[in-house]
Amino acid sequence: MTRELKFGRRGPEQGQATSLVVFLHGYGADGADLLGLADPLSPHMSGTAFVAPDAPDRCAGSPFGYQWFPIPWIDGSTDEQRDEGMDEAVEDLHVFLDKLMADEGLSADRVILFGFSQGTMMSLHIAPRRTEPFAGVVGFSGRLLHPDMLADDTISRPPVLLVHGDMDDVVPVQSLPEAGEALSEAGFEVYAHIMKGTPHGIAPDGLSVALTFMRNRLGMD
Repeated sequence: MTRELKFGRRGPEQGQATSLVVFLHGYGADGADLLGLADPLSPHMSGTAFVAPDAPDRCAGSPFGYQWFPIPWIDGSTDEQRDEGMDEAVEDLHVFLDKLMADEGLSADRVILFGFSQGTMMSLHIAPRRTEPFAGVVGFSGRLLHPDMLADDTISRPPVLLVHGDMDDVVPVQSLPEAGEALSEAGFEVYAHIMKGTPHGIAPDGLSVALTFMRNRLGMD
């Protein structure tokens, strides 16, 4: 049984948007943590609605935040609990996205998945396994989980932008080329940007690159 995800939303009224950006937050945060990005992005993305769900589970490592799945080396969970948690969250997110697009009256090619950290892991996992390709996937400061399964599991290949800070001490910057190589080998169109002097976060130059990518993929240029 899937769980209903709570979410915040900004932009045109439901059913009036012409495109959609779905933010997936990191471990221990919530949807509001990324929804504020709508403020600098929306003036350049006319007609776009921005939606940011909370992950389904409270976070043991950050009681006031949420997690998409447990992280054993942070919260003491087992590998089995991590995998089970992720499987459940993936199912929840599939259902959420299906209902969201139906409510907004938009097809997948008008939707961008925008993840940060654990949200990037979810974005890179779920997007290739959906029947209809999204307009694009933006992944900040994350990694590709189960790269060995990607080629066999891939159903659709949306273009992917990977962005990472070179001073990231939470998810090493090496995760970017590792993900990029696996995605490229599986037939994805991959773009990358390194944010110089940036730790685990989103710097202005990275957000600017993401904006250009999203505008291009949504036909706004």
